[in-house]
Amino acid sequence: MKVFCGRANPTTGAMEWLEEDEHYDYHQEIARSSYADMLHDKDRVFKPMADAAVKIVEENGFSDKIKVINKHSTEVTVGPDGDMPCRANILVTELFDTELIGEGALPSYEHAHRHLVQENCEAVPHRATVYAQLVESRRMWSWNKLFPVRVQTSLGEQVIIPPSDLERCPGAPSVYDIQLNQVSPADFTVLSDVLPMFSVDFSKQVSSSAACHSRQFEPLASGRAQVVLSWWDIEMDPEGKIKCTMAPFWAHSDPEGLQWRDHWMQCVYFLPQEEPVVQGAALCLLAHHDDYCVWFSLQRTCPEESGRVQHMRPVCDCQAHLLWNRPRFGEINDQGRTDQYAQALRTVLMPDSVCLCVSDGSLLSMLVHHLGAEQVFTVESSAVSHNLMKKIFKANHLEDKINIIEKRPEFLTSADLEGKKVRIRSFLVRLGLYECGQCSPEVVPALPCPLGLLVSPM
Repeated sequence: MKVFCGRANPTTGAMEWLEEDEHYDYHQEIARSSYADMLHDKDRVFKPMADAAVKIVEENGFSDKIKVINKHSTEVTVGPDGDMPCRANILVTELFDTELIGEGALPSYEHAHRHLVQENCEAVPHRATVYAQLVESRRMWSWNKLFPVRVQTSLGEQVIIPPSDLERCPGAPSVYDIQLNQVSPADFTVLSDVLPMFSVDFSKQVSSSAACHSRQFEPLASGRAQVVLSWWDIEMDPEGKIKCTMAPFWAHSDPEGLQWRDHWMQCVYFLPQEEPVVQGAALCLLAHHDDYCVWFSLQRTCPEESGRVQHMRPVCDCQAHLLWNRPRFGEINDQGRTDQYAQALRTVLMPDSVCLCVSDGSLLSMLVHHLGAEQVFTVESSAVSHNLMKKIFKANHLEDKINIIEKRPEFLTSADLEGKKVRIRSFLVRLGLYECGQCSPEVVPALPCPLGLLVSPM
């Protein structure tokens, strides 16, 4: 049986699919993956993995007690001629991700209760609870919004401002999962206590329908509500004696005994817009979820217990969140990083420099313009980056100053550069080092890379 196996190209970073023949050692593939492919439901029915499970059962003498069913749970049948002769009375499963429900736990449990288990079954884990804490954090907010970028030039300070629709945009709907234990307490201000937002009892019928849960609270401090930090814990038994928590150290009952986990972390959610809050003035935090995603909103009053709250998932309408991921937002908003780029560019820029920036969504082209380049070209190979950069250039009155080329870099011709013959003076490579033919490494510092080319007339 021939299959395709994914491989990351070490040069481009792109995922490539290579065909492997029937002699390929799938066991090594499974071992190296650490079962990461289980995050994708369809890959859970990977036949070599099921075959390995059957062999393990046989080797341990349990073939008459354990039956391996190579199917997704929603495809399992129950009955005299089915995969299972009768409904089960114990449900043991682990379908959780950092967000708890992002791997489809709710619809999977819902189906299991309707079709696979008895009414009074016991589930292990038994119950999960999702917690939230409201904070103000310029650092984390910089992973979601574009801040003004300041450039020191010979004519004084120039400021690159974001278009208004970027400021109004509610942002991307997806969670940002990180290790909150690595975030310095100095990087955020706590605005609320830890709030239990909702629980799911896995031993009872579970619903995957959209729902909203609200918690009233009084802010612990005045500030700007920007970010919701969230995590969950699970109780393995009905009495809650065996508990596993993802709480960060400041909310952990035993910070010294905190276990490090890379597979489950904590969640950062961004409010659609930052909101001013006043210490002691009651507010209501709402946790919304559908069958796969969670998001949060803030209101002055809580909805009625019986009232239905319709709140659509935030969807990016500015295109920046489609182009830049959260770390990329953070890089662009890092003023120290921008200053380093400006310092390096000043060493190679001349009044007659013609610059070519090769990097979708890079602000490097605006830096070199403000630093005095005679002409600037930027390659935006995707429609999203092309449209976004047009808006940013227009907001900064640079639409006639910087030429956008909507083309893949490998297809560039001299006509794209208006017939100018150029030679490469310096470049920022994917490895993240700034190299210059005229400057020593001591003069030009190492920089993280947006991949840009600086070219000059012959």
